[in-house]
Amino acid sequence: MTALDLGPVVLGGNVFGWTADRDAGFRVLDAFVDGGGRAIDTADGYSAWVPGHVGGESETMIGEWLASRGRRDDVVIATKVGALASRPGLSAANIRAAAEDSLRRLGVETIDLYLAHRDDPSVPQEETLAAFGELVEQGKVREIGASNFPADRLRSAAAASAEHGLPRYTVAQDLWSLVERGAEIDLVPTLEDLDVVETPYSSLASGFLTGKYRPGAEVDSPRSGKARQYLADARNLDLLSVLDDVAADRGASVAAIALAWLAAQRTVAAPIASASRPEQVADLLAAGRIRLTPQDLEQLSAATEPVSG
Repeated sequence: MTALDLGPVVLGGNVFGWTADRDAGFRVLDAFVDGGGRAIDTADGYSAWVPGHVGGESETMIGEWLASRGRRDDVVIATKVGALASRPGLSAANIRAAAEDSLRRLGVETIDLYLAHRDDPSVPQEETLAAFGELVEQGKVREIGASNFPADRLRSAAAASAEHGLPRYTVAQDLWSLVERGAEIDLVPTLEDLDVVETPYSSLASGFLTGKYRPGAEVDSPRSGKARQYLADARNLDLLSVLDDVAADRGASVAAIALAWLAAQRTVAAPIASASRPEQVADLLAAGRIRLTPQDLEQLSAATEPVSG
């Protein structure tokens, strides 16, 4: 179990340097923390997919904001290692080097939560965990986590931690939303067994769960192609109808309801959601004030109930 206070929702930093430039990013961060937000998630690989970028742009922007605003003590900073092309994998040497890069870009002495961005079966798990342990002992990292790990690898990592007296993963980060329910089959029971909390990413399904993507609607967004794919599933259209009804009953936005559903799921500490404009932040934070009824949760869940293989 984590000792970190992640707040009602974690602000995703994947948009910083991509769909949010420095000015917009600073205003988003201001609005988030001023509104009661507590945790910010990023990675060394953000936003290497943008032409001309090399990775680290998001960390750099967050670091400049921290320095400009003097708010280091007000936020929990999470970043990740292992997926950047120039710093790939979870070897001890790469973790040490990548951590120093991230600390420098963020302009901080300690990373609150340092996550393995994805599993690396080529490296013994005890080597990875020992490298994370060194960073914890040095005061450069507070807690460690695992993103995109299969359930069996989380279990073997926990076993390695116990056997060798190494730090354990306290937080997981995985794809999970009302339209991406696969985590509920094997991963969620594993997290419960291991006492690991979940911080789901893509909580709004690339914007689909904001409700702005409807049949025939045109949306100008870099993520619109991915979001539109969800329209091909009739169950997702049914879900939009249920979301509309619950949102109307609660006097809230569709996005806030989708996030509130996720926040209510077992093992979830706080969902991750991003904003490219400051006016989007209020809907994210509103999710923390919504308490869905058992009937609300049942109706929303039933629309896209996962089917185990």
